[in-house]
Amino acid sequence: MGDILVGTCSWTDRRLVASGWYPAGRRGAEGRLRYYAERFPVVEVDATYYALPGERNSRLWAERTPDGFVFDVKAFSLLTGHPTRSAVMPGGLPADARDPGVLDEVWARFADGITPLWQAGRLGSVLFQFPPWFRPGERAEAFLAATARRTEGWPVAVEFRHPAWWQEGRSEDTAALLERYGMAAVAVDMIQTLPSSVPPTAHVTSSRLSVVRFHGRSAAWGTGSKEERFRYAYSESELAEWLPRLRALAERAEQVHVLFNNCCGDAAVRDAAAMARLLGPADPTPTAAAAPPSAAQHLPRRRAAAPPGGESER
Repeated sequence: MGDILVGTCSWTDRRLVASGWYPAGRRGAEGRLRYYAERFPVVEVDATYYALPGERNSRLWAERTPDGFVFDVKAFSLLTGHPTRSAVMPGGLPADARDPGVLDEVWARFADGITPLWQAGRLGSVLFQFPPWFRPGERAEAFLAATARRTEGWPVAVEFRHPAWWQEGRSEDTAALLERYGMAAVAVDMIQTLPSSVPPTAHVTSSRLSVVRFHGRSAAWGTGSKEERFRYAYSESELAEWLPRLRALAERAEQVHVLFNNCCGDAAVRDAAAMARLLGPADPTPTAAAAPPSAAQHLPRRRAAAPPGGESER
């Protein structure tokens, strides 16, 4: 049975900080992370989607967290086909993923930025969250193949936002595609009454890792503001629906990361704590999803094809 690690998709969200969940004296950058890591064994880094990660921050995150704690790092927007602001591009580079030189430089800087986490054994996964218009087809499959070449040796998780990937009649092909590249399929929990709803299909496509992200079940998912889309608190019965599936995933994967993305106020941390309680006692020292290389090594970097363009959701 693999380890099931439960956490949230941010520890710095301003609504969480404003909710009062962090006690007085623990609301600075270091205090927040240490306080969070005392309560959960995994967290997702959302900031690396909006701007390239820095080695200094990654080093500090590793220093401020205990052995066994891991970070799931979201891939930078340019690398997943989302629009990217020129202001966050390094060295004045254009935000043009069609330029091989630009893309190579961005990949190199992204890899350098997360290398301290890798070296410290704190890198749980790199999450590639593809946009809603990234639909099944030859172009998407070619891009996945290019991403696999670029990220060979990385612990990679893939979340599709177009529902066709996991619909009946296509689901097994999608799982086989990810399994071919050793990429972990991300299962999602979200409202199921919208045309954009992704089915809550849970496949194990990597023996190392499986990931489940809880987005909440807000009816405003497709139309509301960011706060409205993620404003949701799960009931205990809704969380309990997932217990058999989570345990089934853990039967086949070394680690299962269960991450709550309903980051509105303290809903995510409360739901994560409730899920951990429902799952029962866990191994206090879970193993990292991937063993780190020696301190002299960096994450491998390879050339990738340019991704299609698009826009983001958390």
